[in-house]
Amino acid sequence: MYRALTLAALQQQIDLHDVDALEHLARNLPIRVLRPTVGDNRQYTVLLNNEDITWALRGADVDRQVSLVAGYPAVRRELVQQQRLIGAQGRVVMVGRDIGTVVMPDAPLKIYLHASLSERARRRTIDKQLLGREVSPGEVARELARRDELDARVMQPAPDALLLDTDQLTPTEEVAWVLTHWHNRVNGDIAPQSS
Repeated sequence: MYRALTLAALQQQIDLHDVDALEHLARNLPIRVLRPTVGDNRQYTVLLNNEDITWALRGADVDRQVSLVAGYPAVRRELVQQQRLIGAQGRVVMVGRDIGTVVMPDAPLKIYLHASLSERARRRTIDKQLLGREVSPGEVARELARRDELDARVMQPAPDALLLDTDQLTPTEEVAWVLTHWHNRVNGDIAPQSS
């Protein structure tokens, strides 16, 4: 959602230092997150004004500016409120650096995914290359480190979150781990732990 807001602000040529304008845009942002609607390996479809912006969310301009936009408390308050409304509908998986601590602190299952900077840079480089963007792992690692520093205040796991280190896991193994823990949580057989 922060990426969608950043993209919308860039498209509308809104000054990214104008907090009032960004808060107003966030309050009126016509965004929908859906299951994948196109078979192009996406994990979801994001519509802004009914326009598919799924891949545009990963553009270089958005990458550079999203932490600035997401850093404004007024913007965060507005989008957190919208995220809570989505979560209240139930049967939803939410991903974000502050979902378990701020947005959905009462969620029945919280998983804090961890990967080293080098592994995240490797994965992001592959993602960008699949989109036809030429980037180096070093460049990607520097950008991720910069975002980590800007987002440090929201990058802590909730006290009751399960910790999953994904460096050595395939996506299939990660999904199996999550499903096992979800099943155990539903049956009341699990306490928070690291893995």
